[in-house]
Amino acid sequence: MRKAVGAHDETEPRVEHDGAMWRIRSYEAATTVLRARHRTTQAGFTAEKIPRGYFRKHPILISDGDEHDSQRKEVARYFAPAVVSAKYGEFINERAQALVDRAVANGGLRLDEAALNYSVEVTAEIVGLTESSTDAMAKRLVGFFRQPPVDLAAPAMGRTRRQWAQAAVNGLLPIGRFYVHDVQPAIRSRRSRRRDDVLSHLLSAGYSTADILVECMTYGTAGMVTTREFITMACWHLLTDEELGRRYTESSQPTRLKILEEIIRLDPVVGHLYRRAQADIEVSDNGCPHTISAGDLIDVCVRQTNTDPHAMGTAPETIIPGRDLGRGTAATGLSFSDGAHACPGQPLALYETDALVHKLLTIGPRILRKPEISWDNLIEGYRLRGMDLSLMERSRPAATREPI
Repeated sequence: MRKAVGAHDETEPRVEHDGAMWRIRSYEAATTVLRARHRTTQAGFTAEKIPRGYFRKHPILISDGDEHDSQRKEVARYFAPAVVSAKYGEFINERAQALVDRAVANGGLRLDEAALNYSVEVTAEIVGLTESSTDAMAKRLVGFFRQPPVDLAAPAMGRTRRQWAQAAVNGLLPIGRFYVHDVQPAIRSRRSRRRDDVLSHLLSAGYSTADILVECMTYGTAGMVTTREFITMACWHLLTDEELGRRYTESSQPTRLKILEEIIRLDPVVGHLYRRAQADIEVSDNGCPHTISAGDLIDVCVRQTNTDPHAMGTAPETIIPGRDLGRGTAATGLSFSDGAHACPGQPLALYETDALVHKLLTIGPRILRKPEISWDNLIEGYRLRGMDLSLMERSRPAATREPI
């Protein structure tokens, strides 16, 4: 069953309009919105407040239309499943094994902290941020998320002037440190010698320093935030469901990935996706039509769409790897979004999560302390902190129930 239960996890109405915002809880209607190419623009992550005049090229997170499509196509080759496995598989598995070996030597680990450094290490290798300490980089990236609350449907996004000033300080200082310590040395290194990574591609494509900084920030935080939580959530499920944990540990990678897809479908890291309608959009839910007008704000409620029985079939709030899905329904639901802004890092997130989680479960960890759940207002997702695992007894079975 779902581990992270939000305070506003209502499943009805499936399509709701309260005057300020459309809330979409229907998978059918949500995919129509997310696939409405050229009729919506990015409105999440405070994208509508990010000034665009400073950039030669709009950041991939907030760009839309043909420009966005071109940017995605250019970077997709770094995150394609075959590339992740063939080019980065050995590196990922080596880093995962090194983490597990250290944990065994220490008798245990705090999983969310270890997952943070591991996910940043992997992302840094692919992006090209390899000229600085990844542990220090992780701390700088975490600092960016210390932000005041935001309400996209409220005037000024629900923030006072003082809160906007605080957001600027809390955001700009970590970004400045990230540039000085991580991005600038990597740019300098690749100006003298290009490599086969994202940063080298950006330089060759004529991106300015500001452009590169924002792109590195985007890939760094996305790779860090989603995968860190995913790893912790996956272990929590697999260590508290004895049968599921046993099946995962004993299965080949294709089956393991199906199990992980079900876990992130049920417990998506990012719970809401926001779009601004730039033209009227006709959506339908089970034969009931709705018209979203140009200018309207749309909230795609991922946690609800991912448990929509019309798309997910039998028992949508349980984990059933290989479940019988509705036509056109992704195994991960909308956990990695859909349409133009679908996350290009999905194959990487699944691969690196499996690499670490499988190695951990194989040696039989035990939960000493289950994670505490809080909610990140900026990305509308959960945070799992303080999950401690014991690795003292190597003879333990691969999955054990968490203590009451």
